[in-house]
Amino acid sequence: MQDTMTIDAERLWEQLEELAQITDPAAPWTRRAFTERYLEGRTWLRHKLHEAGMSTRLDEAGNLIGTLPGSEPSLAPLATGSHIDTVPSGGRYDGILGVLAGLEAVRSLQEAGIRLRHSLEVIDFLSEEPSEYGVSCIGSRGMVGKLSPAMLDFQEPGGERLFDAIRRMGGVPEALSEPLRKPGALAAFIELHIEQGRVLESQRVPIGVVSDIVGIHRYDIVVSGQADHAGTTPMDLRRDALAEASGLIKTIQQAARRQAEGNAYLVATVGRLTVSPNASNAIPERVEMVLEVRSNDAALLEGFFPPLLESAQRQSAETGVSIEATPLSEGLPTQCANDVQAQITAAADSLGLEHMAMPSGAGHDAVYMASLAPTGMLFVPCLDGRSHCPEESITPQQAADGCRVLTETLRRLDSL
Repeated sequence: MQDTMTIDAERLWEQLEELAQITDPAAPWTRRAFTERYLEGRTWLRHKLHEAGMSTRLDEAGNLIGTLPGSEPSLAPLATGSHIDTVPSGGRYDGILGVLAGLEAVRSLQEAGIRLRHSLEVIDFLSEEPSEYGVSCIGSRGMVGKLSPAMLDFQEPGGERLFDAIRRMGGVPEALSEPLRKPGALAAFIELHIEQGRVLESQRVPIGVVSDIVGIHRYDIVVSGQADHAGTTPMDLRRDALAEASGLIKTIQQAARRQAEGNAYLVATVGRLTVSPNASNAIPERVEMVLEVRSNDAALLEGFFPPLLESAQRQSAETGVSIEATPLSEGLPTQCANDVQAQITAAADSLGLEHMAMPSGAGHDAVYMASLAPTGMLFVPCLDGRSHCPEESITPQQAADGCRVLTETLRRLDSL
Protein backbone atom coordinates (compact mmCIF):
# COMPACT_ATOMS: atom_id res chain seq x y z
CA MET A 1 0.00 0.00 0.00
CA GLN A 2 1.22 3.50 -0.85
CA ASP A 3 1.98 6.12 1.77
CA THR A 4 -0.97 7.98 3.22
CA MET A 5 -2.71 10.06 0.59
CA THR A 6 -4.09 13.56 0.75
CA ILE A 7 -7.63 14.83 0.42
CA ASP A 8 -8.89 18.20 -0.79
CA ALA A 9 -9.95 19.71 2.53
CA GLU A 10 -11.11 22.95 0.94
CA ARG A 11 -13.37 21.13 -1.50
CA LEU A 12 -14.85 19.03 1.30
CA TRP A 13 -15.63 22.13 3.36
CA GLU A 14 -17.15 23.98 0.41
CA GLN A 15 -19.47 21.07 -0.31
CA LEU A 16 -20.50 20.76 3.35
CA GLU A 17 -21.46 24.43 3.33
CA GLU A 18 -23.20 24.13 -0.04
CA LEU A 19 -25.42 21.23 1.00
CA ALA A 20 -26.16 22.85 4.37
CA GLN A 21 -27.66 25.82 2.52
CA ILE A 22 -30.41 23.56 1.15
CA THR A 23 -32.64 24.24 4.13
CA ASP A 24 -36.05 25.52 5.07
CA PRO A 25 -35.26 29.27 5.12
CA ALA A 26 -37.76 29.86 7.91
CA ALA A 27 -36.09 27.32 10.23
CA PRO A 28 -32.42 26.73 9.50
CA TRP A 29 -31.02 24.18 9.47
CA THR A 30 -33.97 22.02 8.46
CA ARG A 31 -34.02 19.40 5.72
CA ARG A 32 -36.60 16.88 6.86
CA ALA A 33 -36.82 13.53 5.11
CA PHE A 34 -39.76 13.11 2.71
CA THR A 35 -39.98 16.87 1.99
CA GLU A 36 -39.31 18.86 -1.17
CA ARG A 37 -36.22 20.37 0.47
CA TYR A 38 -34.89 16.88 1.14
CA LEU A 39 -35.46 15.86 -2.48
CA GLU A 40 -33.60 18.99 -3.55
CA GLY A 41 -30.67 17.91 -1.39
CA ARG A 42 -30.71 14.44 -2.91
CA THR A 43 -30.73 15.84 -6.44
CA TRP A 44 -27.67 17.91 -5.53
CA LEU A 45 -25.95 14.86 -4.01
CA ARG A 46 -26.70 12.58 -6.94
CA HIS A 47 -25.12 15.16 -9.26
CA LYS A 48 -21.98 15.27 -7.09
CA LEU A 49 -21.73 11.48 -7.03
CA HIS A 50 -21.92 11.41 -10.82
CA GLU A 51 -19.26 14.11 -11.05
CA ALA A 52 -16.98 11.86 -8.99
CA GLY A 53 -17.37 9.04 -11.52
CA MET A 54 -19.86 6.97 -9.55
CA SER A 55 -22.99 5.25 -10.78
CA THR A 56 -26.06 5.85 -8.62
CA ARG A 57 -29.23 3.98 -7.78
CA LEU A 58 -32.11 4.09 -5.33
CA ASP A 59 -32.72 0.80 -3.58
CA GLU A 60 -36.17 -0.43 -2.60
CA ALA A 61 -35.87 1.18 0.85
CA GLY A 62 -35.22 4.59 -0.68
CA ASN A 63 -31.48 4.70 0.02
CA LEU A 64 -29.34 6.62 -2.48
CA ILE A 65 -26.25 4.54 -3.28
CA GLY A 66 -23.25 5.69 -5.30
CA THR A 67 -20.82 3.00 -6.50
CA LEU A 68 -17.21 3.24 -7.66
CA PRO A 69 -16.22 -0.05 -9.35
CA GLY A 70 -13.23 -1.93 -7.95
CA SER A 71 -10.63 -3.92 -9.83
CA GLU A 72 -11.94 -7.26 -8.52
CA PRO A 73 -15.71 -7.39 -9.12
CA SER A 74 -16.07 -10.73 -7.34
CA LEU A 75 -15.25 -9.11 -3.99
CA ALA A 76 -18.04 -7.79 -1.78
CA PRO A 77 -18.05 -3.97 -1.79
CA LEU A 78 -16.77 -1.73 0.95
CA ALA A 79 -19.32 0.87 2.03
CA THR A 80 -19.41 4.16 3.87
CA GLY A 81 -22.04 6.84 4.34
CA SER A 82 -24.58 8.38 6.69
CA HIS A 83 -27.61 10.65 6.08
CA ILE A 84 -28.50 14.12 4.79
CA ASP A 85 -31.83 14.59 6.59
CA THR A 86 -31.99 16.74 9.73
CA VAL A 87 -34.14 17.20 12.79
CA PRO A 88 -36.27 20.38 12.74
CA SER A 89 -34.01 23.41 13.26
CA GLY A 90 -31.04 21.08 13.45
CA GLY A 91 -27.37 21.41 12.57
CA ARG A 92 -25.27 21.72 9.44
CA TYR A 93 -22.94 18.74 9.90
CA ASP A 94 -24.88 15.91 11.57
CA GLY A 95 -25.03 13.14 8.97
CA ILE A 96 -23.86 15.08 5.95
CA LEU A 97 -20.22 14.94 7.10
CA GLY A 98 -20.26 11.15 6.75
CA VAL A 99 -21.84 11.25 3.30
CA LEU A 100 -19.67 14.02 1.87
CA ALA A 101 -16.46 12.67 3.42
CA GLY A 102 -17.21 9.42 1.60
CA LEU A 103 -17.65 11.40 -1.61
CA GLU A 104 -14.36 13.21 -1.00
CA ALA A 105 -12.62 9.88 -0.37
CA VAL A 106 -13.80 8.70 -3.80
CA ARG A 107 -12.65 11.91 -5.48
CA SER A 108 -9.25 11.79 -3.79
CA LEU A 109 -8.70 8.14 -4.70
CA GLN A 110 -9.57 8.90 -8.31
CA GLU A 111 -7.26 11.91 -8.46
CA ALA A 112 -4.40 9.91 -6.91
CA GLY A 113 -4.84 7.19 -9.52
CA ILE A 114 -5.66 4.61 -6.86
CA ARG A 115 -8.16 1.91 -7.74
CA LEU A 116 -9.38 -0.20 -4.86
CA ARG A 117 -9.79 -3.95 -5.23
CA HIS A 118 -13.28 -3.74 -3.75
CA SER A 119 -15.99 -1.60 -5.22
CA LEU A 120 -16.74 1.32 -2.92
CA GLU A 121 -20.28 2.44 -2.07
CA VAL A 122 -21.24 5.81 -0.63
CA ILE A 123 -24.71 5.56 0.90
CA ASP A 124 -27.18 8.27 1.86
CA PHE A 125 -29.62 6.40 4.09
CA LEU A 126 -33.25 7.51 3.95
CA SER A 127 -34.54 9.28 7.08
CA GLU A 128 -32.02 8.44 9.79
CA GLU A 129 -33.55 11.02 12.11
CA PRO A 130 -36.81 10.26 13.95
CA SER A 131 -39.50 10.94 11.37
CA GLU A 132 -43.07 12.18 11.49
CA TYR A 133 -44.01 8.50 11.10
CA GLY A 134 -42.51 7.65 14.50
CA VAL A 135 -39.57 5.63 13.13
CA SER A 136 -35.88 6.47 12.72
CA CYS A 137 -33.21 4.85 10.52
CA ILE A 138 -35.87 4.00 7.96
CA GLY A 139 -33.49 3.32 5.07
CA SER A 140 -31.01 1.19 6.98
CA ARG A 141 -33.82 -0.74 8.68
CA GLY A 142 -35.37 -1.39 5.30
CA MET A 143 -32.08 -2.56 3.83
CA VAL A 144 -31.69 -5.28 6.45
CA GLY A 145 -35.35 -6.32 6.76
CA LYS A 146 -36.13 -4.52 10.01
CA LEU A 147 -39.10 -2.43 8.82
CA SER A 148 -42.09 -4.42 10.03
CA PRO A 149 -45.53 -4.28 8.36
CA ALA A 150 -46.74 -2.42 11.46
CA MET A 151 -44.04 0.23 10.99
CA LEU A 152 -44.87 0.61 7.31
CA ASP A 153 -48.46 1.27 8.35
CA PHE A 154 -47.51 4.12 10.72
CA GLN A 155 -49.00 7.48 9.70
CA GLU A 156 -47.73 11.03 9.95
CA PRO A 157 -50.14 13.70 11.29
CA GLY A 158 -51.56 14.34 7.81
CA GLY A 159 -52.53 10.69 7.40
CA GLU A 160 -49.88 9.49 4.93
CA ARG A 161 -48.57 6.00 5.66
CA LEU A 162 -44.84 5.34 5.81
CA PHE A 163 -45.43 2.70 3.12
CA ASP A 164 -46.66 5.40 0.73
CA ALA A 165 -43.96 7.89 1.74
CA ILE A 166 -41.21 5.41 0.86
CA ARG A 167 -42.83 4.91 -2.55
CA ARG A 168 -42.96 8.69 -3.00
CA MET A 169 -39.19 8.80 -2.36
CA GLY A 170 -38.61 6.27 -5.14
CA GLY A 171 -38.55 3.12 -3.03
CA VAL A 172 -40.50 -0.11 -3.48
CA PRO A 173 -42.11 -0.77 -0.09
CA GLU A 174 -43.67 -4.07 -1.22
CA ALA A 175 -40.13 -5.48 -1.35
CA LEU A 176 -39.33 -4.67 2.28
CA SER A 177 -40.85 -7.80 3.77
CA GLU A 178 -37.44 -9.41 3.20
CA PRO A 179 -33.90 -8.06 3.68
CA LEU A 180 -32.62 -6.29 0.58
CA ARG A 181 -29.09 -7.46 1.35
CA LYS A 182 -27.90 -10.53 3.20
CA PRO A 183 -25.05 -10.89 5.70
CA GLY A 184 -21.78 -10.89 3.78
CA ALA A 185 -23.14 -8.63 1.03
CA LEU A 186 -20.60 -6.00 2.11
CA ALA A 187 -16.96 -6.51 3.06
CA ALA A 188 -17.17 -3.78 5.71
CA PHE A 189 -19.12 -0.64 6.57
CA ILE A 190 -17.67 2.46 8.23
CA GLU A 191 -19.47 5.66 9.22
CA LEU A 192 -17.89 9.02 10.03
CA HIS A 193 -19.97 11.31 12.26
CA ILE A 194 -19.68 14.28 14.56
CA GLU A 195 -19.54 13.13 18.17
CA GLN A 196 -22.65 15.05 19.32
CA GLY A 197 -21.12 15.24 22.79
CA ARG A 198 -18.31 16.92 24.71
CA VAL A 199 -15.82 14.11 25.35
CA LEU A 200 -13.41 14.59 22.44
CA GLU A 201 -13.42 18.37 22.79
CA SER A 202 -12.82 18.24 26.55
CA GLN A 203 -9.98 15.75 26.11
CA ARG A 204 -8.57 17.67 23.11
CA VAL A 205 -8.51 14.47 21.06
CA PRO A 206 -9.29 14.82 17.33
CA ILE A 207 -10.54 11.28 16.61
CA GLY A 208 -12.90 8.98 18.48
CA VAL A 209 -12.88 5.27 17.64
CA VAL A 210 -16.35 3.99 18.49
CA SER A 211 -16.44 0.80 20.54
CA ASP A 212 -20.21 0.32 20.77
CA ILE A 213 -23.48 2.08 19.93
CA VAL A 214 -26.43 2.37 22.28
CA GLY A 215 -29.69 0.59 21.70
CA ILE A 216 -32.81 2.74 21.53
CA HIS A 217 -36.39 1.85 22.49
CA ARG A 218 -39.23 4.26 21.72
CA TYR A 219 -42.76 4.03 23.09
CA ASP A 220 -45.95 5.84 22.12
CA ILE A 221 -47.81 6.61 25.35
CA VAL A 222 -51.47 7.69 25.54
CA VAL A 223 -52.91 8.97 28.82
CA SER A 224 -56.73 9.25 28.80
CA GLY A 225 -58.88 11.11 31.32
CA GLN A 226 -61.92 13.35 31.00
CA ALA A 227 -62.28 16.97 29.91
CA ASP A 228 -64.25 19.13 32.33
CA HIS A 229 -64.58 22.78 33.27
CA ALA A 230 -61.41 23.90 35.06
CA GLY A 231 -63.26 26.27 37.34
CA THR A 232 -66.20 24.16 38.47
CA THR A 233 -64.66 20.70 38.89
CA PRO A 234 -63.23 20.08 42.40
CA MET A 235 -59.71 18.71 42.60
CA ASP A 236 -60.83 15.38 44.05
CA LEU A 237 -63.27 14.77 41.17
CA ARG A 238 -60.86 15.42 38.33
CA ARG A 239 -59.66 12.88 35.79
CA ASP A 240 -56.69 14.96 34.69
CA ALA A 241 -54.65 13.23 31.97
CA LEU A 242 -51.85 15.80 32.06
CA ALA A 243 -51.40 15.51 35.82
CA GLU A 244 -50.96 11.73 35.49
CA ALA A 245 -48.68 12.11 32.47
CA SER A 246 -46.54 14.58 34.39
CA GLY A 247 -46.25 12.13 37.26
CA LEU A 248 -45.13 9.39 34.89
CA ILE A 249 -42.53 11.66 33.29
CA LYS A 250 -41.16 12.54 36.73
CA THR A 251 -41.02 8.86 37.68
CA ILE A 252 -39.13 8.05 34.47
CA GLN A 253 -36.62 10.84 35.11
CA GLN A 254 -36.01 9.75 38.69
CA ALA A 255 -35.53 6.11 37.68
CA ALA A 256 -33.10 7.06 34.92
CA ARG A 257 -31.09 9.22 37.32
CA ARG A 258 -30.84 6.34 39.78
CA GLN A 259 -29.44 4.17 37.00
CA ALA A 260 -26.93 6.90 36.17
CA GLU A 261 -25.53 6.63 39.69
CA GLY A 262 -24.30 3.13 38.88
CA ASN A 263 -21.88 1.92 36.22
CA ALA A 264 -24.45 1.24 33.49
CA TYR A 265 -25.32 3.87 30.90
CA LEU A 266 -29.00 4.73 30.48
CA VAL A 267 -30.86 7.90 29.54
CA ALA A 268 -34.60 8.45 29.14
CA THR A 269 -36.36 11.36 27.44
CA VAL A 270 -39.93 12.43 26.78
CA GLY A 271 -39.35 14.84 23.92
CA ARG A 272 -42.75 14.98 22.24
CA LEU A 273 -46.02 15.74 24.02
CA THR A 274 -49.50 16.66 22.74
CA VAL A 275 -52.27 17.78 25.09
CA SER A 276 -55.97 18.03 24.26
CA PRO A 277 -58.12 20.01 24.43
CA ASN A 278 -55.10 22.19 25.29
CA ALA A 279 -57.13 25.07 26.73
CA SER A 280 -56.35 27.04 29.87
CA ASN A 281 -59.87 26.59 31.24
CA ALA A 282 -60.34 22.88 30.41
CA ILE A 283 -59.03 19.87 32.30
CA PRO A 284 -56.78 17.87 29.93
CA GLU A 285 -58.58 14.82 28.58
CA ARG A 286 -55.82 13.19 26.55
CA VAL A 287 -52.04 13.34 26.44
CA GLU A 288 -49.97 11.68 23.73
CA MET A 289 -46.22 11.47 24.26
CA VAL A 290 -43.19 9.60 23.02
CA LEU A 291 -40.65 8.11 25.42
CA GLU A 292 -37.15 7.29 24.23
CA VAL A 293 -34.83 5.10 26.30
CA ARG A 294 -31.17 4.56 25.39
CA SER A 295 -28.62 2.19 26.90
CA ASN A 296 -25.61 0.10 25.96
CA ASP A 297 -26.92 -2.70 28.21
CA ALA A 298 -29.57 -4.80 26.46
CA ALA A 299 -31.09 -6.21 29.66
CA LEU A 300 -31.32 -2.77 31.23
CA LEU A 301 -32.86 -1.35 28.07
CA GLU A 302 -35.50 -4.09 27.92
CA GLY A 303 -36.34 -3.95 31.61
CA PHE A 304 -36.39 -0.23 32.33
CA PHE A 305 -39.85 0.97 31.30
CA PRO A 306 -42.30 -1.96 31.79
CA PRO A 307 -42.28 -1.89 35.63
CA LEU A 308 -42.60 1.90 35.65
CA LEU A 309 -45.59 1.64 33.32
CA GLU A 310 -47.28 -1.03 35.44
CA SER A 311 -46.88 1.05 38.59
CA ALA A 312 -48.20 4.19 36.87
CA GLN A 313 -51.20 2.28 35.49
CA ARG A 314 -52.16 1.07 38.97
CA GLN A 315 -51.85 4.54 40.50
CA SER A 316 -53.66 6.38 37.71
CA ALA A 317 -56.57 3.93 37.79
CA GLU A 318 -57.40 5.29 41.25
CA THR A 319 -58.15 8.68 39.66
CA GLY A 320 -60.06 7.26 36.69
CA VAL A 321 -57.23 7.84 34.22
CA SER A 322 -55.84 5.14 31.91
CA ILE A 323 -52.30 4.86 30.56
CA GLU A 324 -51.45 2.73 27.52
CA ALA A 325 -48.07 2.32 25.84
CA THR A 326 -47.20 0.85 22.45
CA PRO A 327 -43.62 0.11 21.35
CA LEU A 328 -42.72 2.19 18.29
CA SER A 329 -39.26 0.78 17.66
CA GLU A 330 -36.68 -1.36 19.42
CA GLY A 331 -33.00 -1.20 18.53
CA LEU A 332 -30.47 -3.26 20.48
CA PRO A 333 -26.99 -2.11 21.54
CA THR A 334 -24.37 -2.85 18.91
CA GLN A 335 -20.69 -3.67 19.29
CA CYS A 336 -18.41 -2.31 16.59
CA ALA A 337 -16.22 -4.92 14.91
CA ASN A 338 -12.80 -5.26 16.53
CA ASP A 339 -11.08 -5.58 13.15
CA VAL A 340 -12.61 -2.35 11.87
CA GLN A 341 -11.76 -0.54 15.10
CA ALA A 342 -8.17 -1.72 14.68
CA GLN A 343 -7.98 -0.36 11.13
CA ILE A 344 -9.40 3.02 12.19
CA THR A 345 -6.81 3.16 14.97
CA ALA A 346 -4.00 2.23 12.58
CA ALA A 347 -5.18 4.86 10.09
CA ALA A 348 -5.19 7.59 12.74
CA ASP A 349 -1.73 6.51 13.92
CA SER A 350 -0.36 6.65 10.37
CA LEU A 351 -1.67 10.21 10.05
CA GLY A 352 -0.24 11.30 13.40
CA LEU A 353 -3.68 11.95 14.88
CA GLU A 354 -4.35 11.20 18.53
CA HIS A 355 -7.39 9.01 19.14
CA MET A 356 -9.40 7.42 21.91
CA ALA A 357 -11.91 4.59 22.17
CA MET A 358 -15.40 5.66 23.18
CA PRO A 359 -19.03 4.52 23.08
CA SER A 360 -21.71 6.28 21.07
CA GLY A 361 -24.68 7.56 23.04
CA ALA A 362 -26.47 8.43 19.80
CA GLY A 363 -28.08 5.94 17.47
CA HIS A 364 -26.82 5.62 13.91
CA ASP A 365 -27.47 3.70 10.70
CA ALA A 366 -24.33 1.71 11.55
CA VAL A 367 -26.44 -0.19 14.11
CA TYR A 368 -28.40 -1.88 11.33
CA MET A 369 -25.47 -2.24 8.95
CA ALA A 370 -23.69 -4.32 11.59
CA SER A 371 -25.99 -7.23 10.68
CA LEU A 372 -24.62 -7.17 7.12
CA ALA A 373 -20.90 -6.66 7.59
CA PRO A 374 -18.11 -5.85 10.04
CA THR A 375 -18.98 -2.29 11.01
CA GLY A 376 -17.14 0.61 12.62
CA MET A 377 -17.57 4.30 13.34
CA LEU A 378 -15.28 7.23 13.94
CA PHE A 379 -16.11 10.56 15.52
CA VAL A 380 -14.73 14.07 15.27
CA PRO A 381 -15.40 16.75 17.93
CA CYS A 382 -18.13 19.37 17.69
CA LEU A 383 -18.17 22.74 19.45
CA ASP A 384 -19.36 22.45 23.08
CA GLY A 385 -20.82 19.05 22.17
CA ARG A 386 -23.84 20.81 20.66
CA SER A 387 -25.91 18.96 18.06
CA HIS A 388 -29.50 18.80 16.80
CA CYS A 389 -29.56 22.59 17.08
CA PRO A 390 -28.57 25.55 14.87
CA GLU A 391 -25.47 26.12 17.03
CA GLU A 392 -23.96 22.78 15.95
CA SER A 393 -20.45 23.56 14.67
CA ILE A 394 -17.20 21.94 13.58
CA THR A 395 -14.05 23.39 12.04
CA PRO A 396 -12.67 22.73 8.55
CA GLN A 397 -9.70 21.01 10.20
CA GLN A 398 -11.94 18.64 12.14
CA ALA A 399 -13.86 17.75 8.98
CA ALA A 400 -10.58 17.16 7.14
CA ASP A 401 -9.13 15.02 9.94
CA GLY A 402 -12.20 12.80 9.92
CA CYS A 403 -12.15 12.47 6.15
CA ARG A 404 -8.44 11.62 6.10
CA VAL A 405 -8.89 8.87 8.68
CA LEU A 406 -11.95 7.56 6.82
CA THR A 407 -10.08 7.46 3.50
CA GLU A 408 -7.04 5.79 5.01
CA THR A 409 -9.22 3.23 6.81
CA LEU A 410 -10.98 2.32 3.57
CA ARG A 411 -7.60 1.77 1.90
CA ARG A 412 -6.47 -0.44 4.76
CA LEU A 413 -9.70 -2.45 4.73
CA ASP A 414 -9.30 -2.88 0.97
CA SER A 415 -5.87 -4.46 1.44
CA LEU A 416 -7.03 -7.13 3.90
